[in-house]
Amino acid sequence: MKKNFILIFFSIFFLNSSSLSHVSHYKNIKSLKYGLFLNNQLIGTHIFNFSKANNDVLMVKSEGFFKVEKFGVTIMNYQNESQEYYKSDRLIKFRSKTKQNDKEKYVNIDMKDTKVAIIDGSSFKGEIDNNFIIGSWWNHEIIKNSKQISPISGRVINQKVDFLGKKKILVNEKQYNALSFHFISDNNKPLNKKKLNMKVWYDAKTLLWIKASYEKLGTWEYRLLEAV
Repeated sequence: MKKNFILIFFSIFFLNSSSLSHVSHYKNIKSLKYGLFLNNQLIGTHIFNFSKANNDVLMVKSEGFFKVEKFGVTIMNYQNESQEYYKSDRLIKFRSKTKQNDKEKYVNIDMKDTKVAIIDGSSFKGEIDNNFIIGSWWNHEIIKNSKQISPISGRVINQKVDFLGKKKILVNEKQYNALSFHFISDNNKPLNKKKLNMKVWYDAKTLLWIKASYEKLGTWEYRLLEAV
C-alpha cells in the first residue's frame, strides 16, 4: 500500500509539475562535480559548469575523463567535452567531442525549427522530431522522455523508465532522500544485451542527480561529489 501511494504521488507531482520539469530549474546552480568509480575505486571525474549568456541562453559545459589500468597498463583512456545551449527551456544547440583510446567520436545537434532537430554524429546522421533529450543525467527531465540522444556519438536510444521508489541513500558521506529510476533500452533484446541498462537516483527535494550505476565488466558508479 505504501509503495502504491508513492507511485501515485510520483505520477501526479513529479511527472506533471511544470515548475519542476525545465532546465531553468538549474538557474541557481554553478557547478556539479561527479566522481566515477569502478568497483569502488575512483578512476575519473565529470564536471558540469552552468552559466547564463546575455541573450538569456543557459550554457552547460562539461568535461569528463577516466582511465582504467591493469597491472600498470592503461586499457582504457577516455576524455569528453561538451556544450549544451538552452533558451526558454528548449535545447537550441549541442556540441560534443570524445576520445576513447584511439577512437574519436562526436555529436553536433542544431534545431532546424521548433519541431525538428538535425543530428550530425559519429553513429547517426539525420533529422528527427524534437521529442528527445540529450543523455546527460544531470537533467532530471530525462525521466519523462521516451527517447534520448547519446552525448558521445549521437545514437538515438528509445528508452523505458521505471520508477523504483523513494529511499534514503548515502553518497559521499551525505544522506539523501532519493528518487530511484531504472533506464533500459526499449527493445526486445534480453536485459543483459541492452545498450542502456542503468539505475539513476535524484534528490527528492532538489531533483539534483546524485548517483548512477551500471554493470559492465565490473560495477560502475557516478557519485555526486560537489554541488555549488
